[in-house]
Amino acid sequence: MTAHAAAATHADWLRGLEDPAPRGRLVCFPHAGGSAAFFHPWRRHLPEGLGLLAVQYPGRADRIREPCATDVAQLAVPITRALDMLPDPLVLFGHSMGATIAHEVARRIGRPVTLAVSGRPGPARARRTAWHRTDDATLWGRVRELGGLPTEIADLAELRDLMLPIVRADYRLSERHSYLPTPPLPGRVVAMIGDRDPEVTAAEAREWESSTTGGFDQRTYEGDHFYLVPRRDTVVRDLAALVLAP
Repeated sequence: MTAHAAAATHADWLRGLEDPAPRGRLVCFPHAGGSAAFFHPWRRHLPEGLGLLAVQYPGRADRIREPCATDVAQLAVPITRALDMLPDPLVLFGHSMGATIAHEVARRIGRPVTLAVSGRPGPARARRTAWHRTDDATLWGRVRELGGLPTEIADLAELRDLMLPIVRADYRLSERHSYLPTPPLPGRVVAMIGDRDPEVTAAEAREWESSTTGGFDQRTYEGDHFYLVPRRDTVVRDLAALVLAP
C-alpha cells in the first residue's frame, strides 16, 4: 500500500453535503472522465435524511494537479479506507468504470454493503476493448457517441483538450483491469442498465448475480448508456429505497 493510500481520509476522496446524522448514505462512483460534480444534481431528488457522497478521483476538478490513477487498486484501496469509518447503512453506486471501482471497494470493505452497478457487464463478462490506444478524434468520438455530454459542450475545443488526457487515462485503467475470481460478496447486488445501452446487454448485466450470495436484482430503464441523466429522479428514488430499506 502506498503512503498516500495509508493516509487516505474522507476529505481526500469524498465530496458532498449531508445532514449531520443521516439515516444512511449513498456513495457514488463516476464514469470514465467523470468527476464528483456529475452527481451534484442528485441532491434535489434525495429524501430527507439521506446522505449523498461522491468520489473524487485524482486528476480532475479540485484534484487536477494530481496524476490520474494507473491501476484500479490505486483507487479502491484508499477509497475503502476513507469509507471504513462511515456507519451503516451504506450503498455503493458506480456507473460504467465506476461500477468496477465500486465493486473492488465492496470486496475490500470488510462488511456487507449493498452494491448497485450501472452500465457494466458482470466482472466475468467484461468486454475486451482498447479505446485508450486510439487517436484523439476516435476517442472523443466515442465519448460523444455514449452521450455523457450535451452536444453544445462536447463541441467545445477547450473542453475536449482538457478532458481527453483524463478520459484516456481512465479508459487505460479500466481496459487494463483484470478480474481475478474471488469469493462472492456477502451484500446485495443490484444491476442497472438502459434498454438501449450499447455497452452492456441484459444477459451481460445478469452476470453480476454470480458475484454475490446476498441477493441480486436487475433493473432496466428507458435510455442509452447515460439513461441515468434523463431518468435521474427515478434512479435516485430507487437507490434511496435501497439505502433506507428496513
